[in-house]
Amino acid sequence: METILMMFYMMFMMGILSFMLNRDFLLVMLLSLEFSMLGLLMLMIWFLLNMFNELYLLMLFMIMMVLGSVVGLLILVLMIRFVGNDYFYIMNILEC
Repeated sequence: METILMMFYMMFMMGILSFMLNRDFLLVMLLSLEFSMLGLLMLMIWFLLNMFNELYLLMLFMIMMVLGSVVGLLILVLMIRFVGNDYFYIMNILEC
């Protein structure tokens, strides 16, 4: 039981670490955020179903995950349409 909990926690932490280290492409950043959100969802499923038997908060969190993914993909599509690629010029944004 504790190994499953540790695995979900490691999924969340590896997603956050991947988000911090891979800042070149927007698609990689979005995928690492989705991976960390998946780990957080698994942690919430484990805690809420084992301790409180609550499903409404899980449904709300899953809706927020889908909405965040849609907004991220919308930004990616618009960026590829107007710029031509998904290379994220983070240094140019920070210098402005």
